[in-house]
Amino acid sequence: MAHDKTPQGARTINEKIESLLNPRNVVIVGATDKPGNWPQRVWRNLKRFNYAGGVYPYNPSRDSVWETRCYRAFAELPEPPDHLVVLAPAKAVPALLREAAAAGARSATIMTSGFEEAPDEAGQQLGVDLRRAIEDTGLAVSGPNCLGNFNAAANFFTMPDDRMQSLSRGPVAVLGQSGGIVMAIKRTLEERGVDTDAAITSGNETGLTTADYIAFFATQPQIRVIACYLESVHDADVFLDALRAARDAGKHVVIMKLGASDAGRAAAAAHTGALAGSMEAFDAVAGAMGALRVRNLDEMTEAVEFLVHAPLPGGNRLGSITFSGGLRGLLLDAAHTNGLAYAPLSDKTHAKLSEILSVGSIVGNPLDAGFAALSSADAYIRCVEILLADEEIDILLLQEELPRGPGTERKEQNLRAVNELAAKASKPVAFVSMISYGLTDYSRQLRAQLPHLAFLQEVDKSLRTMRIIATHAEALRHATTPRVRAPSAEGRALLAQLSEGGGPDTLDEVASKRLLSAYGLATPRETLCADADAAVAAAARIGYPVVAKIVSAALPHKSDMGGVRVGLKDEAALREAFHAIMAAAEAHPDAPHVEGVLIAEMATGGLELVLGATRDPEMGAVILFGAGGVNLELWRDVALAACPLDEAGAHALIDRTRASVLIGGYRGKPALDRAALVRALLAVSDLMSDAQGAISEIDVNPYLLGESGGVALDALVVLSRPA
Repeated sequence: MAHDKTPQGARTINEKIESLLNPRNVVIVGATDKPGNWPQRVWRNLKRFNYAGGVYPYNPSRDSVWETRCYRAFAELPEPPDHLVVLAPAKAVPALLREAAAAGARSATIMTSGFEEAPDEAGQQLGVDLRRAIEDTGLAVSGPNCLGNFNAAANFFTMPDDRMQSLSRGPVAVLGQSGGIVMAIKRTLEERGVDTDAAITSGNETGLTTADYIAFFATQPQIRVIACYLESVHDADVFLDALRAARDAGKHVVIMKLGASDAGRAAAAAHTGALAGSMEAFDAVAGAMGALRVRNLDEMTEAVEFLVHAPLPGGNRLGSITFSGGLRGLLLDAAHTNGLAYAPLSDKTHAKLSEILSVGSIVGNPLDAGFAALSSADAYIRCVEILLADEEIDILLLQEELPRGPGTERKEQNLRAVNELAAKASKPVAFVSMISYGLTDYSRQLRAQLPHLAFLQEVDKSLRTMRIIATHAEALRHATTPRVRAPSAEGRALLAQLSEGGGPDTLDEVASKRLLSAYGLATPRETLCADADAAVAAAARIGYPVVAKIVSAALPHKSDMGGVRVGLKDEAALREAFHAIMAAAEAHPDAPHVEGVLIAEMATGGLELVLGATRDPEMGAVILFGAGGVNLELWRDVALAACPLDEAGAHALIDRTRASVLIGGYRGKPALDRAALVRALLAVSDLMSDAQGAISEIDVNPYLLGESGGVALDALVVLSRPA
């Protein structure tokens, strides 16, 4: 029978994803009797989980398959097609989508590969054709090159996975560009007693993207954590908007992100580009919007387990109770390794614990309660209450594993009592095991009765997770609305002037400083000189000692070629330096164009810092700050933040470096002018924002900060010209 076309209309992203996860029926395109084929596995799983809608095999060359009717055309179906699971050859997919949409389909999961991920020209063109078909039809599409999806609420499971699965409502949504990894996350969480409500394998994301799915799950009331495996960000603005929506809705987004090669960054002209690796940029920008990035799938499992069951901590100070001196030592070592701290117990807390515990216990932090707590449930619970009440403790970690079977009544009694305390506490409570272990059905049933407790596995993994979560909580506490300011007309006009023509991408020091000065960045007294006589006259005005530096856009690293002389005390030294610098430039193998020699006052007595910005290929503009001069490459004491930066963000950026200790005054030395440094960081941020992509890098190194003010001793701006 023929069907009328169902108009797609201007559906919202949420409406599209709803049609993807809760369809009226499923049409399996590419049905075949080939043994072990994926279409048949999808068919079996939909039947196995009692999906309520119609399931229709589709193949234009078959009348029957799997002992049921196979449909040759969409018009033959008993009802209009709604959702397609596509396992047809890649070259047939674009036309097939158009035909299905005309017949009424609203969504499709394209498992077929051979599109953008293919190295050949034909695959690239097919990717273009597929994108056009999706745009023209308005279909909600996951994939291509994916592994299906599931939605427990609809008993909807289109993954070709024959392994035993549980399809139960839960607090977690899992999504990722790798189907195998998505299913591994789902299985592992299920093993730990955490059910996944829905999962999406997004593949190439030619249609819907990770950002779309995050935004959708942010609106679903049953979801507390969104676990993502992410290979690339397609549109940073859309992705960040989705993260912000999830953050504002109180959802946690845990992301395992693949990195990119550093080869291109190593060749960057400015220090900032080389130092701002893609992961650091991702953490700075996405982290500010609420993303919690983990390094591997084990960390993801522990983070999800914690976030599902415990509140975020108010800080990173740990408290612990153990029954083993060995575990006490492991916890102390792991805390040190992972940048966490065990605060000393207050006198009041120490006295209370000493009254409860007998000889053989170690009354400290971690608290080794020994046999006293093991033999007395009341003593143990009282110790937990005392540590939860201690204002110097933000996170309470306790020793225990979930029982694997009956026979441990006292242990279970303690767990239930602690769960009741945790339900009323504002601090997170987590149990930590010495080593990773497996759960049984008995363990999972008990675990379900302890909803306010996190059960973390293995000491180092657990404390690494706590450090990540504490950092995440700190970022959320300091989340701000981006500073709104009118762009600088003067700055934009000057940037346009300096960008005119086909000049070099790298501005020379004079042009770079001129541009930054328009935004308020202070520079030393200095003059560009074409000959030695002009240099001597400039030095007389500035006052000796002076610095002489080559000025050439083709020589961004002046010191490497002998283009910098410092501490020139008189005219004779200056003339010798001028001629030596010019001779070095003339001898350079690239025969660079030289604007002249910059004569600048010799600034001393401050702290050398680096300020900068770079445009990350995925995340856009980021701001960099850290220790400058030779310390930049020796210690790499740098931190990154999202651009644009506000005053609070600038202070937080400074505080994330060890240089902040020196700025505040160290070992009796006076504090430096932090306010001037904040103004300088805002100047870099404002320029980068106003450039709107016309600048790829800004490097101010060194920026010399003193007790009163600071100056940019050197600067480099790299333009981003269109290809």
